[in-house]
Amino acid sequence: MMDRRAFAASIALGVLAEPFAAWAQRDSKVHRVGYLNLRPGPNAQDEAFVQALRELGYVEGRNLIIDYRWAAEKEEQLPALAAELVALNVEVIVTSATPAVNTAKRATSTIPIVMAAVADPVGSGLVASLGHPGGNVPRAKRIAVLALGGLSATPLLLAAMRAAGQTMDLELITQLVTKPEELPSAFTEFQKAGAHALIVQVSPLTLDQRDTIVEQAAQHRLPAMYDVRPFVDAGGLVAYGPDLVEMYRRAAVYVDRIFKGAKPGDLPIEQPTKFEFVINIKTAKALGLTIPPSVLLRADEVIQ
Repeated sequence: MMDRRAFAASIALGVLAEPFAAWAQRDSKVHRVGYLNLRPGPNAQDEAFVQALRELGYVEGRNLIIDYRWAAEKEEQLPALAAELVALNVEVIVTSATPAVNTAKRATSTIPIVMAAVADPVGSGLVASLGHPGGNVPRAKRIAVLALGGLSATPLLLAAMRAAGQTMDLELITQLVTKPEELPSAFTEFQKAGAHALIVQVSPLTLDQRDTIVEQAAQHRLPAMYDVRPFVDAGGLVAYGPDLVEMYRRAAVYVDRIFKGAKPGDLPIEQPTKFEFVINIKTAKALGLTIPPSVLLRADEVIQ
């Protein structure tokens, strides 16, 4: 299974900010949050963020306004959406995914930016430093990687995977997709190349198309590793990675600290501390795989 450290390097929680003095002097009773996201609409992570703020004493309609902006997976819409949030004079912008964070960073040098989840914040140039350990997939020598083309974080991810793969004598077979129609041909290429296992890059596209991806993996008999559990809930084999709901709850804590006067530039980058390891036994049996009892005991959840 993939090592926890492999995912700790790929997703982090943190704050970006430039000049802060003028903002820190504000003492508004009703706080305003800008929420910028590449996805088409809210999901469980966003609900967890709002719930965590509520538990911290910030309630929409009472002492909190959240201005939501959804890009519907259209990266080109992000600059205009970010500009709208800046024009609304929000106190903090909460965002995730490298394109959205980069866009927010370009849109303002004064409004604090809270990153709920982002791929490789160091390699992306979003923060100055963060540990970058590697990971592995045992027993497989030819690894298929399904990645999103056109995403700024993808080359960084693939470079890190290639570097790690070289140390373990692993061959990576990469297919970049930009739209759902390209998924079947990508899996056909994996089969032609004789791939032994599959790693799927989490992205708005792959999450939205998880049913198709899981179906294709089963059709081509590829044991697949994902880093978020929705894939396994859809019938995928294994998910091991940060608990995204918990990460968005932590983002709310950062917003609370900023509201209370903390300087964004002084808040440390957090790596995930809560991970989920989920195994789908039904899928394993369909693939003819036997999961050792020792592995099952380490799983947070085993789906029968």
